[in-house]
Amino acid sequence: MNHSQAAEEFTHDVERTTWHDKTLWFVREKRDKAVFQIPEWEALREAGSRIKAHALSNLDEYLLEFEQNAIRNGVKVHWAADGKEHNDIVLQILQETGATQMVKSKSMLTEECHLNDFLIEKGVDVVDTDLGERVVQLAKEPPSHIVMPCIHKKKEEIGALFHEHLGTEKGASDPKYLAEAARQHLREKFMTRRAALTGVNFAVAETGGFVVCTNEGNADMGAHLADVHIASMGIEKIIPKARHLGVFLRLLARSATGQPITTYSSHFHRPRPGQTMHIIIVDNGRTTQLGRPDFRNSLKCIRCGACMNTCPVYRRSGGHSYHNAVAGPIGSILAPNLDMRKNADLPFASTLCGSCSNVCPVKIDIHDQLYKWRQVLAAEGYVDNSKKQGMKLMASVLANPKLFRFSGKAGRTVMRLAPFSVSNPLNPWYKQREMPEPPKESFREWYVKRGKS
Repeated sequence: MNHSQAAEEFTHDVERTTWHDKTLWFVREKRDKAVFQIPEWEALREAGSRIKAHALSNLDEYLLEFEQNAIRNGVKVHWAADGKEHNDIVLQILQETGATQMVKSKSMLTEECHLNDFLIEKGVDVVDTDLGERVVQLAKEPPSHIVMPCIHKKKEEIGALFHEHLGTEKGASDPKYLAEAARQHLREKFMTRRAALTGVNFAVAETGGFVVCTNEGNADMGAHLADVHIASMGIEKIIPKARHLGVFLRLLARSATGQPITTYSSHFHRPRPGQTMHIIIVDNGRTTQLGRPDFRNSLKCIRCGACMNTCPVYRRSGGHSYHNAVAGPIGSILAPNLDMRKNADLPFASTLCGSCSNVCPVKIDIHDQLYKWRQVLAAEGYVDNSKKQGMKLMASVLANPKLFRFSGKAGRTVMRLAPFSVSNPLNPWYKQREMPEPPKESFREWYVKRGKS
């Protein structure tokens, strides 16, 4: 299903849609309260944006510097051109160490590469240890949000899942009870798995170290108890200096959840004695995006999810309607880069209101890029013919003042005398709202009449 079809399915449950909308807006409000407490917030955004722009402009140098320092620290560095190569490297590491079970903390890159499905097919037992990720894994669903993976689930649904898979009491839905059940369930996984995989929030070229930000400490539990620590990072995660971390750590949590800082900001530099540490540096279309002048700024993204929390379309349509690992406005400009045909619908899932760009902590021009993607997709022939012809017709009408005035008058007359012509299921607007009462005159007619009087 394309976005509009999947969104229509999500909105059939009015109660869920309303709750989803209000919950995400509540997170947006928390973000606003957190950032308004910092007088230098806009200066931080500007600094973060410039640091990222500099890093992207010198990506080759900083990646090589990071590799050299990481190797010097005793870390094994791997390079992956795409998701398949990334998955093959992970499997090879596990096979070399004889590990058939792995704990995994949140990593949107591995979702992008479909790592879980790949490893399970190869006989590896993968357990997601972030609570939200574990919920959607048990439900056999992908995450619907990059920070709050199971935001679309009600506590009663989670209770039913835990009853089925973890043996909790039937009908139990108290969040504290369910969290404790998950804690006991995951503790055994941490203690018995020899391999752990984490994502990477920031990789520091200067030191060869990397930082993982979590609120649950699950990345630390996995990495510190396992014999093998695998870290998966996209090439855009690089930042030049350790001192730059102060900027991004202040931006990330406030933008994501309204916190001053994540509960755990874990710094990894070298494996502990007896442990091996691997870092897989992944491209998977990022250099292609880097080579697109209109879209390269999207690689600044620090995956805070603020654009999702503020987006009126995402809040009302749900993350799964985007059929992509990263949903919402930022996902809609990243996904077409990977596959234009498959993701041609996503840049149109926006009102272009600009709220996403306003809240982005690194000043990505998200709504401008959504508009530009629409132009690219139309030029490449990935827009359906009915929409293309409709836009050509509209352009002709808007370019001709006489035709525009005639069309407006004809439209008002038809709506007044034959309202069924627009108030019917064939009109997509009518499906979700009542059509307004047609005005008796246009603004221009009113203005001319007013000028004469």
